[in-house]
Amino acid sequence: MKRVVITGLGPVTPIGTGRAAFAQAQREGRSGIGPITQFDASDTASKVAGEVRDDLLRWVDAREAKRLDRYVQLALAAAALAVEDSGLSEDDLRGERTGAIVGSGIGGIKTFEEQSRVLFERHAGRISPMFIPMMIANMATGQVAMRYGATGPSSTVVTACATGTGSVGDAARYIQLGLADRMLAGGTEAAVTALAVGGFSNMKALSTRNDDPEGASRPFSLSRDGFVLGEGAGVMVLEEYGQARARGAEIYAEIVGYGTSADAYHITMPAPHGAGAQLAMRMALQTGGVNPEQVGYINAHGTSTPANDLHETQGIKGVFAEHAYKLAVSSTKSMTGHLLGAAGAVEAIATAQALKDGILPPTINLTDPDPECDLDYVPLSAREQQVEYALSNSFAFGGQNAALLLRRV
Repeated sequence: MKRVVITGLGPVTPIGTGRAAFAQAQREGRSGIGPITQFDASDTASKVAGEVRDDLLRWVDAREAKRLDRYVQLALAAAALAVEDSGLSEDDLRGERTGAIVGSGIGGIKTFEEQSRVLFERHAGRISPMFIPMMIANMATGQVAMRYGATGPSSTVVTACATGTGSVGDAARYIQLGLADRMLAGGTEAAVTALAVGGFSNMKALSTRNDDPEGASRPFSLSRDGFVLGEGAGVMVLEEYGQARARGAEIYAEIVGYGTSADAYHITMPAPHGAGAQLAMRMALQTGGVNPEQVGYINAHGTSTPANDLHETQGIKGVFAEHAYKLAVSSTKSMTGHLLGAAGAVEAIATAQALKDGILPPTINLTDPDPECDLDYVPLSAREQQVEYALSNSFAFGGQNAALLLRRV
């Protein structure tokens, strides 16, 4: 099996766009949560979200943008940043040895919402002919591949909140098997819309701490009351290790393990004691040939919901036993909010940066820890600490779980 390394990082997030800005925001423990500005949220129970403030027209042509849902625009921006960071040229990427997997949990829901309004307020003859190409969930992968002429392995992962992690894990496998030399991999989501926020609010999944937006996402806290919806994208350039070394690329981390599993339990609730999450973490360790005691950091799924944070904590204890209390664990969702299909990719970027820089991102807002969540969650402030191996966890509605194991290079 060939070795796979990360050589380009492209985060587009509520706390910063681009490798340097994203890393700096984590070090500062900065929140990207604020009042919703993309629509009138006065009728929804949750009125806060993590929105990307950067102008995407820096990376997407204005005329082209009119024919692309926001989730695809975010993906193209993230891919452009990752490619630039990798030092690869467009000629390097063109052809069958480069592939793309950029998943989305929901796809073009903004377009779906807008065109549904056209249907009900006007008539079917006024629906945009671009409705379907703008909405479908595989279009981020398609557009990224077209942008760079990447004709190699191509697919789209759609596993809700585990999408980004699954995309990176699947992409790494193509390189390990020798079917590609490079992959553009990650996730993207743009679901800060009235329909999505209303839906999540009505199922009581979102925080209603509207008077304190920056404090609303509070994983592992006793006062947590739901996740905060966010938007963004994360794309990474993955390369075969030998080729990356030969061209003198900067290597952020090596992907050594990947695990995926199903709870087979409930549409939204995690399995008791994080049973499915345990399977994914164990598979990641097994495929990486790494003992639990070698892992020093976990970027937790850490959604700030009562059920997830408790069951993830129990799952970590189930896998790591007494070593769980020696691990550093943190949730970057405390800063970004929950980016759904983009979350796992953005959090894998944060994990790679933690390994490379020796700075572990914090869990901000952890001022009142839940006694049942009793691990070291790197509370409030970033921590200088070098670790050799780190896990990045993602768990989804539908009971789908994914975990990536990264190694410092």
